[in-house]
Amino acid sequence: MIRIPRLAFIVLFMLAAGIIAVYSSSSILGMKRFGDEAYFLKRHLINMIIGFTLMFISWKMDYQNWRKLYFPLFIFTILLLILVLLPGIGRTVDGARRWIGIRGFSFQPAELAKLSIIVYLAHSIEKKGERMKSFLYGFLPYLIMITPIIFLIYKEPDLGTCVIIMLILITMVLAGGLRLRYLFVSFITALPLLYYVIANKKYRFRRILAFIDPWADPAGYGFQIIQSFIAFGSGGLLGVGPGEGKQKLFYIPQAHTDFIFSVIAEEYGFLGVLFIIALFSLFIMEGFRIALKANDRFGCLLATGITSAIGIQAFIHMGVVMGLLPPKGLTLPFISYGGSSLIVNMTEAGVLMSIASRMEER
Repeated sequence: MIRIPRLAFIVLFMLAAGIIAVYSSSSILGMKRFGDEAYFLKRHLINMIIGFTLMFISWKMDYQNWRKLYFPLFIFTILLLILVLLPGIGRTVDGARRWIGIRGFSFQPAELAKLSIIVYLAHSIEKKGERMKSFLYGFLPYLIMITPIIFLIYKEPDLGTCVIIMLILITMVLAGGLRLRYLFVSFITALPLLYYVIANKKYRFRRILAFIDPWADPAGYGFQIIQSFIAFGSGGLLGVGPGEGKQKLFYIPQAHTDFIFSVIAEEYGFLGVLFIIALFSLFIMEGFRIALKANDRFGCLLATGITSAIGIQAFIHMGVVMGLLPPKGLTLPFISYGGSSLIVNMTEAGVLMSIASRMEER
């Protein structure tokens, strides 16, 4: 008899919620652009089938095999990130060159970069053991190794993914034993660079202004977050009903991707918001439970990195649409429309299930 890990049921609930939310938030856009209200839903389901295939393979494959893949996966990711920046290969959308187009479908290498870095860090941190406590061995080499990937993603540009990768790095080196004071000193040292990155681009500075006071320019840089506030306010306790939301009707840009949580809030209300938050909370709790009970340190670090990556991205997405964080375009894992994100997240869920299954077997 096949024992299905508890994590699988949590993921299935999120995927089901995603199907409903994607169709509701994208139907009007699909009809306007392609004459098919189910256009985005069909593509979402195709990506989900690919994701299920990779999730099943990752689940049944012994997670120890990822040790053998860490180096080729790391190099392959860098090559893809270079290719995406080349004219004629990389596809530009809204001024950002982040996708490689293949026969009507596209892939975002930055999503694969998260998994590649997690596997690399888990393998390397386990091998270093007690040396992880020092700055020279426990942080600096990883910062040097990851800098090329962050630079390539930054050039797309995609600052949000850069931030997530840095947070993954911080989480995993802390789990590996690095002393907290080294990270604190590094953060203080990096503040001038962070200020330059934000101030150097006018649109990034405007996003900070939108976070501080969106009503200062309600028709400009504050428009998106104000429309999100209206969606949350309109939803009330129980929501206006499935498919009845108004803010998705071209008021909220990227309603089916970066602001899908706003659509859920309007149509399903406060209770719908609590349900989605509860699902991610359960996912994070189960992910860290798997990490704590893993058979070895590699499995522990792998589970910690995957759980942190998905949890951090979900937290940032929700924080942005609720006005708790500066605006940044990030999908909601397992729920938003976005093939690359969905496929990689489902693959990562399969790795967690693999760790959990082998933990139970022994």
